[in-house]
Amino acid sequence: MSLRTAESAALNRPGKVYLVGAGPGDPELLTLRGRRRLAAADVVLHDYLASEQLLRHAPLHAERVCFGSSHRGKTWTQTQINERMVSEALSGKTVVRLKGGDPSIFGRLAEEVEACRQAGLAFEVVPGVTTATAAGAYSGVTLTDRDKASCVTFITGQEQPRKPEDQTLDFGALAATPGTLVLYMAAANAAGWSGRLLEAGKPAQTPVAIIRRCSLPDQTTRLTTLGEIAGIADQEGLRPPLIAIIGEVARETAVSAWFTHRPLFGQTVVVTRPADQSEAMADRLRDAGARVLLQPTITIGPPDSWAAVDVAIDRLGKADFVVFSSRNGVEAFLSRMRHRGIDARGFGAARIAAIGPATAASLAEWRLRADLAPSEYRAEALAAELAPQVSGKQVLLVRASRGREVLAEELAKAGAIVEQVVAYHSSDIVSADDEVLTELAAGRVDWITATSSAIARAAARLLGEAIEQGRGVGKPARFAAISPLTAEALAAAGQHAEAIAEVYTADGVVDAILAATGGGTG
Repeated sequence: MSLRTAESAALNRPGKVYLVGAGPGDPELLTLRGRRRLAAADVVLHDYLASEQLLRHAPLHAERVCFGSSHRGKTWTQTQINERMVSEALSGKTVVRLKGGDPSIFGRLAEEVEACRQAGLAFEVVPGVTTATAAGAYSGVTLTDRDKASCVTFITGQEQPRKPEDQTLDFGALAATPGTLVLYMAAANAAGWSGRLLEAGKPAQTPVAIIRRCSLPDQTTRLTTLGEIAGIADQEGLRPPLIAIIGEVARETAVSAWFTHRPLFGQTVVVTRPADQSEAMADRLRDAGARVLLQPTITIGPPDSWAAVDVAIDRLGKADFVVFSSRNGVEAFLSRMRHRGIDARGFGAARIAAIGPATAASLAEWRLRADLAPSEYRAEALAAELAPQVSGKQVLLVRASRGREVLAEELAKAGAIVEQVVAYHSSDIVSADDEVLTELAAGRVDWITATSSAIARAAARLLGEAIEQGRGVGKPARFAAISPLTAEALAAAGQHAEAIAEVYTADGVVDAILAATGGGTG
């Protein structure tokens, strides 16, 4: 509970309700204001259409309540939703009511605002990207066009059944509208609304674009006509969430269906990096069109004791070389230096070596330049480049709690006085996410990333059985490795790397996947 909420509860003051538009599906379409309101929430009450990725913006203490859907067990009535929203706010909590799309477009906003008003609660409405405009943008259909459509009309496919007849939709007027019609909730009654538009005089050959799961990695777009909709619904079924765009603008995708033409669209990739290091890679994959599942296979944490690291930091000035064998080592060691109030001057005259480009890039983020970084990302290459320079020299090797000993051994053979210090602890995840295992077993995963040998071994152990089940249905997931060394670790664990990065970085892994799928470098 936040301090503000605790104060409100102590003073018996009500909290506040924020009615926030979550957008059509893509979590990046949330507004900045919506994200800020989520970050202050004590309770998030959300529709199933609101991406669960959005819940990461809420504090860890915030309670998360999903109102379900017609195909996911219990669904809440609007009365139940209103009652929960009001009761939470009356107890002094900050409530975010996260609603798919825009709250004011077929989102029953008026009923929830009225519930707040009657309870005497303060509220705020945060608009969102509505599905109609997103569907147009993501399918390549422009809702308005200076030649074809000077207006656009939003229509619900499911009217309130008890509404007086003189307040129901006038299909005659809609059929005569000289612009674009956009039908929300169009799946359940396709034969009904299409039939009434046809009866009212709308030509059967009027183009219709059907967009399902707008803005999501499995979005589908189908171009048809008003006269064919009922037959499609009868023979194939139309499943929500679905929206229909009706009018001349839907005849062809004038600005191209850029969204579905991205190189990894339709591909599912499991990213196996530690949870706090996965987003940059995941974002690049998503930008290329992939559906991304996050499944950390190892965790990175502090050493059992900082004592040895502190001793190494205190003796930095005596070292001739400081060698970092991973990005994690850089972050852990330099964060500890900063914690102790020691800056880059603590390195004294020591030269700095990095095992590869990612490690060198991490040093650069700390305003430190690697004096030496081999072109080949493996301990043998770094040892070979250091060997001629280290005889009789003091070498500090910053490393993980586990890993190969080859670097220390080779440097010692070259005459170096090697001191090793464990800067972080690496351990395997012992159980995988149920969704990831299900998707792997069903053959619905295309790629699994492996960005280190430790991750490769852990991924093979954690996911191997599900991968084999996917093989049984004819589509096992393929591995993409960050380097030949990581590919060797996969092979030793019984898995084959179908793609190997040429540049040994996370971006290099993405490039390798793109190349393997014929998508270039994206």
